[in-house]
Amino acid sequence: MPSPAYIDPEYQSTHQTLFKDSITTPLKSVLPPGVTQSDFDVALRKYKEIVGDDQVLLGDGLTEYIDPYELHEAEGHRKMPSAGVRPKNIEELGEVLKISNAFSIPVWTFSRGKNLGYGGPAPRVNGSIALDLHRMNKIIEVNAEYAYAVVEPGVTFTELYDYCVKNKLKVWPSVPSLGWGSVVGNTLDRGTGFTPTATHHQHISGLEVILANGDLVRTGQFAISDSPSAHLSKFSFGPSIEGLFLQSNLGIVTKMGIWLTPAPQAYMSCTFDMPDLDDVETIVDVFGPLRRDGLLPNIVYVSNVVEWLGMMGRREDFWPHSSPIPDWKVKELQKQLDLGYWNAKFGLYGAKDVIQAHFDELKKIVSKKAPKGRLTGKIFSAPDGEILDPTSVPEMDGGFFVGIPTLWSLPMVKFRLPKKGGIGAHYDYSPLIPSNGKEILAWIKTSKKICEAESFDLFCDFFMHERHVIFVNMFTFDKTNLVHRNTVQTIFNNLFEEGKKRGYSKYRSHVNTMDRVASLYDFNDHAYRRFVETIKDALDPNGILSPGKQGIWPKRFRENEQLKAHL
Repeated sequence: MPSPAYIDPEYQSTHQTLFKDSITTPLKSVLPPGVTQSDFDVALRKYKEIVGDDQVLLGDGLTEYIDPYELHEAEGHRKMPSAGVRPKNIEELGEVLKISNAFSIPVWTFSRGKNLGYGGPAPRVNGSIALDLHRMNKIIEVNAEYAYAVVEPGVTFTELYDYCVKNKLKVWPSVPSLGWGSVVGNTLDRGTGFTPTATHHQHISGLEVILANGDLVRTGQFAISDSPSAHLSKFSFGPSIEGLFLQSNLGIVTKMGIWLTPAPQAYMSCTFDMPDLDDVETIVDVFGPLRRDGLLPNIVYVSNVVEWLGMMGRREDFWPHSSPIPDWKVKELQKQLDLGYWNAKFGLYGAKDVIQAHFDELKKIVSKKAPKGRLTGKIFSAPDGEILDPTSVPEMDGGFFVGIPTLWSLPMVKFRLPKKGGIGAHYDYSPLIPSNGKEILAWIKTSKKICEAESFDLFCDFFMHERHVIFVNMFTFDKTNLVHRNTVQTIFNNLFEEGKKRGYSKYRSHVNTMDRVASLYDFNDHAYRRFVETIKDALDPNGILSPGKQGIWPKRFRENEQLKAHL
């Protein structure tokens, strides 16, 4: 038996249940594109010689390498790998790539496979090898003086947090809403957390990457042997190439330096809510400038009331009808649960007096520009000269806002399930939109109309950055319900087309829509795509590394109609 994906028993049990219980039709074996069964059998033997028999998975062993939220498996369109291969170090990974090159077998690389709602570990091309890097899980260094970590792909946010706690290191990692994902995987897919280093990809400080031919490359100051500045600067001599490996199939990141937040003396848990849908315009136009001028130095997370309902229970507990929850009922629920229609949460970090001064200034601005809103701030602090213990902050005030990872939001996918049966799942449309109140309000009204036309509710949140927001239209559904599945696809299609009219693109993409999103980048007859394809063909001439990721295809797929049948 292969080793479990997680040491933590809760995480492992939840992981297994998530994938096993999601399967509605039996898995079917597939071959890599353009590879015969006899050649594949030879390749499998060679993979096993490198990583061990128990680290090459086939058949039902691939249960954990599909998309647990796949919309179309009942129709026979599930994305399916041909095998799973799990190397434990760079040496094994290099040999796996050598075999894949020799047999022209594509590999679909992932660290933990927890990009849920976007395909999870499922490959873009059917028959790809699921190249699972979770066994490459060393925390190489955490430097508290300079507040950075260096990790391999298999390290989870929870493992990094636990390491910092165990070693009494005075740093807080930034964590997303679910702690079981890979630090490397989330960062490379431009994931977001909640602390001052929340925009993870903007805090990369030195990558190590293995190329398709097995060559190892390091970026920035990390490219200098034994440099004391290896992870202290994002700058390089010559072209900066880190960005080539974000959402990329040009190489496989094997080590990553990332900056952390120095543990502060104090933290203030801040909330702000407003009662009406149209109030989002005020929220964006008040908080957007404060993100830009630095009064609010990190993410402002805003969610609508329906998303809050998703955290509190099943939809039928609040509205036991198939129709959208009517506005009058939403108002009634807001009053009953003491919620705004929009509910914002953010943190302030640093010295206690500085935080208080920021909050006092914020109160003045809010009272003048958003008097309908309710602003609260709870400060938690250590004595002067000491640092705050994040576990001293109650979970409802702290949690991932103080760098403590959990699985708290996972049950949200069950929102639309009946009381008995069903399989919870979700799908997202997540555009980048200018941080402008009128524009955000217009998008929300459009989204609401599209969702309610299909008897779904507007279920959404957004992350306020300095100049843009990442807006997440989420659709939770019962995967066993054909009407739900078709509805989700319709809503996504309609939102995508409306976003396209406005010049919006998604900040990340499900594997099934990568080509569609990539088609939006059309300047000069898709010059960006041609540029990356040129690099792809030079670095990966056999086209084995995650073909089709982000819509970047190697030459052999672009030119071979038979291979395209695997898409």
